[in-house]
Amino acid sequence: MTNAGLISLVEREHIQSLLDHGKRTDGRLFEEFRKIAIVSSYIQKAEGSAMAKLGKSKVLAGVKAQIGNPFPDTPEAGVVTTTVELVPIASPDFESGPPRARAIEIARVTDRAIRESKAVNPKSLVIIPGKKVWVIFIDLYVLDYDGNLFDACTLAAVAALRNAQIPDVKIINDAEGNPEDVELLETTHPIVMDHIPVSCTFAKIGKNIIVDPILKEESIQDARITLAFTEENKICATQKGESGSFSLDEIKKCIDIASERTKEIRSKLDSITDPKGNPWSDDHTS
Repeated sequence: MTNAGLISLVEREHIQSLLDHGKRTDGRLFEEFRKIAIVSSYIQKAEGSAMAKLGKSKVLAGVKAQIGNPFPDTPEAGVVTTTVELVPIASPDFESGPPRARAIEIARVTDRAIRESKAVNPKSLVIIPGKKVWVIFIDLYVLDYDGNLFDACTLAAVAALRNAQIPDVKIINDAEGNPEDVELLETTHPIVMDHIPVSCTFAKIGKNIIVDPILKEESIQDARITLAFTEENKICATQKGESGSFSLDEIKKCIDIASERTKEIRSKLDSITDPKGNPWSDDHTS
């Protein structure tokens, strides 16, 4: 996923030297996230939406709901699916066309955090068991890219789900009184959220491990790992990337750090969500 030729050898060595001396190019601590800001209900015609900004990385999330059929092996559960589009205006490295490996990986990690945490109560999406369920589409559009799209996309997706409203329905029975079809009503209700997953991504550069890497740091990372936690402090998703490796002790350290950082972000989620769309700052504390 990394574009290794994105920065010069001189800058690469400079970033590495700073890290070896306990410093980062933007002045943050190794375990510190950039400024997080979220604008809820960003798209009025979507069932739910949010614009999330992590530093200078910006992601727009839209939630759309439609009635469909359940999967055969889960007749009493609705469906949630996530897609990511890397919009070409976000980075010279992004191109138009079908989703490439980078977008697919980000979508899978975001989807896994939401699905495995059971963030959306699957039974609450059932309309007629075995016949009709709500299918929730989470579409993520990366509008500006300055590193760590994994955490930015998860934040945007969760924020959009939290303000999503789906139509109420009226069940239509057949001649024998069995539920057969549905009619959409004008009233709506919120999507039932049982859990709030939050992820924390680490980059390993040489012997140094940092949280929430910016693009320049991503460009020289040897290894990457993303850990998503629920509010119950349970890991609900993980993803390892790049060719480098983490030792067992390093993974344990990452888990401890991620556990604390995700708690902090979740506790501030309401305060960093700005429904009025006030101007964002690029300061690096959430």
